[in-house]
Amino acid sequence: MVVVLIIAILIAIAIPQFLGARGRAQDSAAKSNLRNGLTAEKTFYTDDQEYTTDITAATGLDGIEPSLLWKVGAPTAGTAEVGVFVGNVVAGDSNVVCLQSESKSGKTFSIADIAVGTNAGTYYDQGACSTTVATLAGWNTDGW
Repeated sequence: MVVVLIIAILIAIAIPQFLGARGRAQDSAAKSNLRNGLTAEKTFYTDDQEYTTDITAATGLDGIEPSLLWKVGAPTAGTAEVGVFVGNVVAGDSNVVCLQSESKSGKTFSIADIAVGTNAGTYYDQGACSTTVATLAGWNTDGW
């Protein structure tokens, strides 16, 4: 009886630990997809001096990073899609990009980059994307 009680206590401790580790791993996978997606966007930016929502293999992001499931706009819930949004620092310049992904644990993560101007840099947030420079300036600059 004592042995069964000890095993039950160990199981009660182990299951929440396992589920927590699983959730953290799923969150890390979504964040990794976003970092890889931002690298693809920056590669495109280097060549064309603007960010893009072109997700085709021939001319866009899928040709640069084919391992990601790209989608223009918000990604579908429960998928590993990376949603792409492009905005402007000055009207028409396409110098702001935001990528969004939902982890399988249900958390939404976003990463954004402003290419030029006083707020230039990379920004992180746990939530939906924005391409408004003033909004992005309030996000974290050192990670999620």
